[in-house]
Amino acid sequence: MTALDPDVIPYGIEPAHRRGGRYVRELSVAAAYVLLLLTLAVATPRYFRSQFAASWVEIAPVLVAAVGMTLVILARHIDISIGSQFCVCGVVAGLAAKAGLPMPLVALLSVAAGAAMGAVNGGLVAFLGLPSIVVTLATMVILREALRWERQGAFVQNLPASFQWFGLPQTVGQIVLVAIALLTLAAFAGAAHWLMVGRAVYAVGSDQEAARLAGVRPKRVVFNVFVLMGTLTGLAALLNTVRFPSVDPNAGIGLELKVIAAVVVGGVAISGGRGTLLGTLIGVALLGTIGSALVFLDVNSAWERAIQGAIILVAVATDGLARRAG
Repeated sequence: MTALDPDVIPYGIEPAHRRGGRYVRELSVAAAYVLLLLTLAVATPRYFRSQFAASWVEIAPVLVAAVGMTLVILARHIDISIGSQFCVCGVVAGLAAKAGLPMPLVALLSVAAGAAMGAVNGGLVAFLGLPSIVVTLATMVILREALRWERQGAFVQNLPASFQWFGLPQTVGQIVLVAIALLTLAAFAGAAHWLMVGRAVYAVGSDQEAARLAGVRPKRVVFNVFVLMGTLTGLAALLNTVRFPSVDPNAGIGLELKVIAAVVVGGVAISGGRGTLLGTLIGVALLGTIGSALVFLDVNSAWERAIQGAIILVAVATDGLARRAG
């Protein structure tokens, strides 16, 4: 792959964060997040005493998965199998810990399992040219039903003390968990902004043919983003499972909707090539707060998924209108 020099990249594949109107979407979502927090401060102040910090612990695994989904969508693809991958990786981590393996090896196995599943998706999409929505729909069902057949809904129990919260005191473990999520986002945000590989993802999502002419290998980029998606899903599953004394094999059901909604509300264009990980962070924070706030506002929690679905629909419609206008 040849270097992508900023001076020779055609305008059509220039990363969105280098164009005009920088961070407008991110600022508007951040304003909505602040407004929501102010509303909670007035309507139910106890939220900040008992739930605000806990909500960040809950959304940390979602944030890690959302980083991977951001890369996939920027490359103009989608992965709806991450909920099933999340379940599988969580069970792998639990079984590895139950077998007495040290935590570094448990983490490695969870991440490797996710990377392997991501590689399957990436290979089918990148090298066989199959639509990502079809491929990941198929793998979502295959993985979920295979896990259901294997576990029969049984939790992974009798985990060692070194597993929950990484063997640390709960408060320290929670801080470590959130720190890992934020550091992961910061690392990928830096790579997306400063490194050639990050610019290649934007280029492929904006215009695959133009990216190829500029020296990018689109198939390799697409394959790599799916592998990264699986890898980050494995990490997210680990961060989720260490919060509990046992592993629920159904823990990831519905995760794909939550993650996609957070990414698109953060400003990542569903058509690819535009968006930032800063927006993803704000989108995850906003939707994560909405989910926990509904309980404190005495609103039926079933509305959370309805809100997520509505956000995806509005984002897709907005993106379509913007492309027609442009």
